[in-house]
Amino acid sequence: MHYGAMTESNGAIPSEGTMPDWEKRFRAPRVSLPDWAEDAPHRSLFVSNATGTYELYAWDRETGAQRQVTDRPNGTTDGVLSPDGEWIWWFDDKDGDEFGIWRRQPFAGSGTGSGTGSDTGSGTGSGTDGGAAVADEPAAPGLDASYPAGLALGRDGRTAIVGRSTDEDGSTIYVSRTGEDPVEVYRHRESAGVGDLSYDGSLIAIEHTEHGDAMHSALRVLRMDGSAVAELDDTKGGTVERGLEVLGFAPVGEDTRLLVGHQRRGRWEPMVWDVASGEETDLELTAQLAGDLSAEWYPDGSALLVVNSFEARSELWRFDLATRGLERVRTPKGTVSGATARPDGSVEYLWSSSAEAPVVRSTSGEIVLDPPGMKAPESVAVEDVWVTGPGGRIHALVQRPAGATGPLPTVFDIHGGPTWHDSDSFAAGPAAWVDHGYMVVRVNYRGSTGYGREWTDALKHRVGLIELEDIAAVREWAVSSGSADPDRLILTGGSWGGYLTLLGLGTQPEAWALGIAAVPVADYVTAYHDEMEALKAMDRTLLGGTPEEVPERFEASSPLTYVDAVKAPVYISAGVNDPRCPIRQIDNYVTRLAARDLDHEVYRYDAGHGSLVVDERIKQVRLELDFAERHLGT
Repeated sequence: MHYGAMTESNGAIPSEGTMPDWEKRFRAPRVSLPDWAEDAPHRSLFVSNATGTYELYAWDRETGAQRQVTDRPNGTTDGVLSPDGEWIWWFDDKDGDEFGIWRRQPFAGSGTGSGTGSDTGSGTGSGTDGGAAVADEPAAPGLDASYPAGLALGRDGRTAIVGRSTDEDGSTIYVSRTGEDPVEVYRHRESAGVGDLSYDGSLIAIEHTEHGDAMHSALRVLRMDGSAVAELDDTKGGTVERGLEVLGFAPVGEDTRLLVGHQRRGRWEPMVWDVASGEETDLELTAQLAGDLSAEWYPDGSALLVVNSFEARSELWRFDLATRGLERVRTPKGTVSGATARPDGSVEYLWSSSAEAPVVRSTSGEIVLDPPGMKAPESVAVEDVWVTGPGGRIHALVQRPAGATGPLPTVFDIHGGPTWHDSDSFAAGPAAWVDHGYMVVRVNYRGSTGYGREWTDALKHRVGLIELEDIAAVREWAVSSGSADPDRLILTGGSWGGYLTLLGLGTQPEAWALGIAAVPVADYVTAYHDEMEALKAMDRTLLGGTPEEVPERFEASSPLTYVDAVKAPVYISAGVNDPRCPIRQIDNYVTRLAARDLDHEVYRYDAGHGSLVVDERIKQVRLELDFAERHLGT
């Protein structure tokens, strides 16, 4: 058995000329869709891996100046720009444990944020102007460290609505004002979070699950003193479970309209809810667009930018609220990972496909933000495969090495979530397997989004086993069609995908030649007791109770139950600070593998639920490829 060191790879980086394409895809600089300040739209905030670690960057569009905001060993991605554009808030945890405080610094910069994430909230920002080091200040003094549960900033420059989650207190929401003690306006044991703050700063929209169903939120609107204004709850008065989500208050004046996502017709759709009058305005988009719909306001409040996600791809539309006209916003075929309407009426969006790397584009035709440096090599396009399964038609995305014919060594790369989906978007991990001669199959099993509410909600109670039934059906197609070599099938995935990998190796031991699991659930009972409170609530929803209340369901869905049936060699990687799939439950599983003397390897690294450090990510992929090569000879 091999234990990897808990450090990043510090070896020399090969030159671009000698670097393999798969590594270039990880190293090539990327940027997120820039967020912009509502009252200062020339000021933006984005995430980039330009230094080799994902960090926050400020961008002044008037001058073109860009500045690195944070600089921490394990990276930073959670940041918010205040509406006036004066402040950047960023979340400071410790080595990826997701437990910490919000800090802030002026947009123009007072130092590069490198907080320690300690419970005392100390920071160690390093100045960029040649002066003394300046620590980024705690943004909400008086609030102890917690897991984040939403954040909304007021346009007055001094008000913030801060959501918190802890094992001790459950969910709490505070009004924090500069120079004043924070005031608690909400508390409940079940999961809840901040949705938005109204334009005039008088109303707070929250999502809550006080009814106990963490998969389907209800909405409540509060005044700043915590008193309730309005409630919307689609979980009441019926047998069908339906959720709601906050999409944002109208961005004008004293407007009390709230854009809401609902599932009343079996999928996600937007509607407008006037929280003062109670009036609900149905946008009636069902007949025109298939799939799940989300939306955000155009800056003047006259129209909505609609994102249509359907069968692993997405499109953009403009919906005029006065005429109810729907107009296509042209984007290439693929996936829009984020979009925003600008004050001039243009739309900026982050687009990619399985073959082409992400790029931030505008409907004006220009590339909005193009980082310098090497460009990611293209990969191969996906093909769509539909397979009949026990719960209906299953959508799978398949990538084959160019010119290759079957049967091929095949990787079933299973997405996490579980309420997420694989899409026709650029992914460096699957592309690395394709470069090494593997066919890659990604399955949008029951539980995945983008195929309607019924498909997403189907995994309850028989958790893990239902998803694996769908994966098995697609595996049968891959083998019977002559595409996949049945003796060289790898089951792999991260997070929930890692969980399904370990569960699949134990419940389908003859089906897989190898298993590679990243940050997985391995011992469901121990994972439940050690994970963050919000995930406990989700597990209670999925399984119908706690391990003490429904022990048979936890046992049936836990990889540890089937560990003695595993036959294939197993590779596991795990972050030692992971609050979602904690390390102790992985150690329990590994101990059982070792007791059987089963061929397995474990790599532990000093981060949380995955790594934001490019070198570390490349090291992990290299170890996975090497593990497969040694065991399958591909």
